[in-house]
Amino acid sequence: MSAPASFSPIRYADGRLELLDQTRLPGEEVWLPCADVETVADAIRRLAVRGAPAIGVAAAWGLVVATGEAGDASELASRFDRAWDLLVATRPTAVNLRWALDRGRRVWEEALPGGVEEGRTALAAWAARLQADDLAANERMGEHGATLFAAGDRALTHCNAGALATAGYGTAIGVLTSAWRAGKLTSVWVDETRPLLQGARLTAWELGRLGIPYRVITDSSAGSLIASGAVDRIVVGADRIARNGDTANKIGTYPLAVLAARHGVPFYVAAPLSTVDLGTPNGATIPIEERRGEEVVAFGNARLAPADALGFNLAFDVTPAELIAAIVTEAGVLRPPYEESLAGALAQEEKSGGSSVPQPRPREP
Repeated sequence: MSAPASFSPIRYADGRLELLDQTRLPGEEVWLPCADVETVADAIRRLAVRGAPAIGVAAAWGLVVATGEAGDASELASRFDRAWDLLVATRPTAVNLRWALDRGRRVWEEALPGGVEEGRTALAAWAARLQADDLAANERMGEHGATLFAAGDRALTHCNAGALATAGYGTAIGVLTSAWRAGKLTSVWVDETRPLLQGARLTAWELGRLGIPYRVITDSSAGSLIASGAVDRIVVGADRIARNGDTANKIGTYPLAVLAARHGVPFYVAAPLSTVDLGTPNGATIPIEERRGEEVVAFGNARLAPADALGFNLAFDVTPAELIAAIVTEAGVLRPPYEESLAGALAQEEKSGGSSVPQPRPREP
């Protein structure tokens, strides 16, 4: 059975932006019309759109939406600044968000002196390029990652790092898709990924569309499965990769890496180079978002804990570089020492002009 063409959770046509509301999956497919930047920011904040690459692309289109209404150059410049501030505050851990917004500002400020229409046209053209470049990068990433697999492999993945989390095809799921198409992957274990069940709701939905055999497991089952020899590879995505290779990803990723090391199972991170932040020296300096405790003690309208129970809800954890066997990027499979391989890949990408998202200026820890 051949897999369907890749899809994207973000679509923009004829001046209209729509985002697939991932909080409604898998029950129903609902597209959110985004007529203003406040709607885009709210969608990012409440995880209607999620995943570091997808957040960056959605924010880029948010800038386009914000500057699309009538106004003179001064008014639109002020509107752009307000939109930038609103969007950058939505998700602090995903570095792609800030990268996209910084690049958008550069494009806007360089074009606006030529007139309002030139500024709008340049911004929209850049956002479209950003989306297309992310899709192409994910497809290359999948090809590189598939070389890490052997015939008959069974993989485990955490959270959702597929087309839903990107402009299309996916990072970790893109690697799994390419391995499946190459005849190497036989099945995937899918962590449910508490507390919002991105694995059970979203990754399972994607793998089903792709025709890849899978089974959903509780997060706490992963250790037993790995110990039993039922897992040959672990592949996850990333929201930020520090200069030394330490990687922030959905909460629950770090324990998987520890278990993988204990049992000799290769642990891979798949992410575009735009997720590498050379301005962040190590994992200790990555900001970790804390979300509402209510997400832990309730799900939807169902209360899971006593009425007076308080929840503690870290959205991400950090996996130390020494636990990561390889980082798969659109430039190839990178190996330790990551400080050298990451910097080298970024330098080569910049030299070739292949990256549409520039590296941020280094920041103090």
